[in-house]
Amino acid sequence: MQVAVVLGFVVLAVLSGAAIAYAIGAAAVLTFVLSDNVRYMAVLPQRLFSQLDVFAFLAMPLFILAGDLMNRGGLARALIDFSMSLVGRLKGGLGHVNILTSVFFAGVSGSAVSDAAALGNALVPEMRRRGYSLDYAAAITGASSIIGPIIPPSSILIFYGALMDTSVAALFAAGIVPGLLLAATLMVMNAFYAWRDDHPGGRDMDLPRVLPSFARALPALTLPVIILGGTLFGVMTPSEAAAVAVIAALVIGIGYGQLGFREVGASLHRTGVLLGALFIILCAISTFSYLAALMQWPQAIAGWIEGLGVGPLQYLMMINVLFLLAGMVMDVKAAVALFAPIFVPVAIAMGIDPVHLGIVICFNITIGLLSPPLGGVLLILATVVRIDYWRLIRVTLPFFVAEVGVLILLTFVPEISLWLPRALGLR
Repeated sequence: MQVAVVLGFVVLAVLSGAAIAYAIGAAAVLTFVLSDNVRYMAVLPQRLFSQLDVFAFLAMPLFILAGDLMNRGGLARALIDFSMSLVGRLKGGLGHVNILTSVFFAGVSGSAVSDAAALGNALVPEMRRRGYSLDYAAAITGASSIIGPIIPPSSILIFYGALMDTSVAALFAAGIVPGLLLAATLMVMNAFYAWRDDHPGGRDMDLPRVLPSFARALPALTLPVIILGGTLFGVMTPSEAAAVAVIAALVIGIGYGQLGFREVGASLHRTGVLLGALFIILCAISTFSYLAALMQWPQAIAGWIEGLGVGPLQYLMMINVLFLLAGMVMDVKAAVALFAPIFVPVAIAMGIDPVHLGIVICFNITIGLLSPPLGGVLLILATVVRIDYWRLIRVTLPFFVAEVGVLILLTFVPEISLWLPRALGLR
């Protein structure tokens, strides 16, 4: 009865237009009342502060600010030109350019939505001008943007690491190979579509020269090397690396002649808005997590799993299904914050490596940005390139299925994620 009342309240709150943070927070408070645990709410303010007072969280706003500054500072154009000089002459070359630019862009912004917005504005019109259909240009842009949150630095990896007390440096190292594997998968698909549909491309394409485009893109290309090298080899903490990224973003943007006081102010404003929304969600989810711990929900789930006789791999697949469904209807970080504290401890108790688990969950929930009905990347692209939302869902479906296939491979072969952290001594 209590569960039905609370679920009904959440559904009504969401349908009425209330923000997800308010719906979850209010539902948690209502559950405290209905379960006769009101007395424990006296500790709630201290609990909320302790959940937010995590040093690793400092890296997140700084990387968000750095990515926004880079986006406004002309980085996308420089990376696109360099990518075109490398692979633009191949059959279906601009599709490869789209994917390769996402790989480069991932090392700076770490955001799928920023990637989709930047490439949707800059590359989709170029693909249309050179003979690609709007459907395909939008689909490959959306699919490749999912690389952004997997290849570090990534705000979702920082968020997960801080929330679940997992090494952010190890997560950064573990995300590199899966991100490159996803890029390779998308390039194979693009090559197939280029052959099947006779996409433009070839040696007669008028493209930027390699050396001049490389020289212009070099400042942006060196930034991920500095960030990852400093983080993975222990020279800098992720928070210090994020601060370096902000300074470098300012210098590079000013050097490109694209950043002024107005653009910097707009970046600071956008970062503040995103952080406000994020930390409200964190407070609401922390209230829910506190309640889950009081009522021993993880222990109950562990007992239920043990009764079913489910092994580690089967449980990991169950988590995959849960997070895929959550990613279709929820904000990425809200879904991680809501479900990870409940289901992750059980997985770790079963012997699943926490870094491998973190990569699987973050990869999984990021794919939700490309899935209906509320995929964030789909919503951004539909607006930016002016394509019907449901039509965009249809044309991106083959890429979504391929990315789920990569997720299943990562789930069954942990060494894809773990060999680099182990080689670097981070496990």
